[in-house]
Amino acid sequence: MSDANANREYKDSVFTKLFSDKDRLVELYNAIVGANIVTADDIEINTLENILFMNRRNDLSFVIGKDKLVVLVEHQSTINHNMPLRFLEYISRVYEKMIDNEMLYRTTMLTVPRPEFIVLYNGNDSMPDEKTMKLSDMFSKAALRVDSDRQGFLELSVRVLNVNNGYNKAILGSSRTLGEYAGFVETAKRHIKGVDYRDKAAVVVAMRAAIKECVENNILREFLVENSKEVINMLTTEFNLETAQKVWYREGMEIGEQRGLQIGEQRGLQIGEQRGLQVGQQRLSQEVLSFLDNGDLDTLRKRLLANVSSHKSEDAIN
Repeated sequence: MSDANANREYKDSVFTKLFSDKDRLVELYNAIVGANIVTADDIEINTLENILFMNRRNDLSFVIGKDKLVVLVEHQSTINHNMPLRFLEYISRVYEKMIDNEMLYRTTMLTVPRPEFIVLYNGNDSMPDEKTMKLSDMFSKAALRVDSDRQGFLELSVRVLNVNNGYNKAILGSSRTLGEYAGFVETAKRHIKGVDYRDKAAVVVAMRAAIKECVENNILREFLVENSKEVINMLTTEFNLETAQKVWYREGMEIGEQRGLQIGEQRGLQIGEQRGLQVGQQRLSQEVLSFLDNGDLDTLRKRLLANVSSHKSEDAIN
């Protein structure tokens, strides 16, 4: 691979590069379902681009025979609870690609593969071995209360599996490739920790060290040796995107907090001035009434003149 190609930004992730190989993908899927029910001859990969992730591709979709369509996604950042809706968009595009539009207008019922949605999570957030996200969780709660007994509403379920080391041991143990990939991700995280994402040279050094350690420990050895330059660039792109997003978020929060404090201070001063004027007017009114009640008009006149002089002095200062 030339240096020019090695330095380009990759849309693919290490995950998609690794599991786009049919044998590895079959091993992975059989481990997830807990049975050796699929062979490489049974599957056809039909991944779409720029549907779930615009910056880089972390998803794979494939058909098993003619009966099942699987959409598989690796997710490294904070869990996105809008994933069911994104999967709905994805499956619509896949069906659109698979089916001739004219067929939809025939009266004979079409047969389509049953979809299955799986997210493999290896981010840093705390998560159990497995959880399910549903499209119906996103529905308006008011609508659900009204329509709870009705049939015919749309549902889509996503199976989320934690594939960090120490979780789902049966799955990681059944798929050697996935188990080694989990070890590779953990190693990369350790080497990249504390590195400034803006320092590309430092990021590359960290990635090379992670790959070297994995090769020495027979973690994805063959894959990493064969694709080392490409993997470094993929990891650099992934790290830059993930870290930059987190930094932008923190910076946005800090700017928002500072702006909020400034607005709060300004608002507080305005409220304080308004409250001070109200209290002053109330006190002055009480004093005026007191002087009037006592018939002390001369003192009242002097007090009013003193207030006028005081306001003129403040205006001159301001």
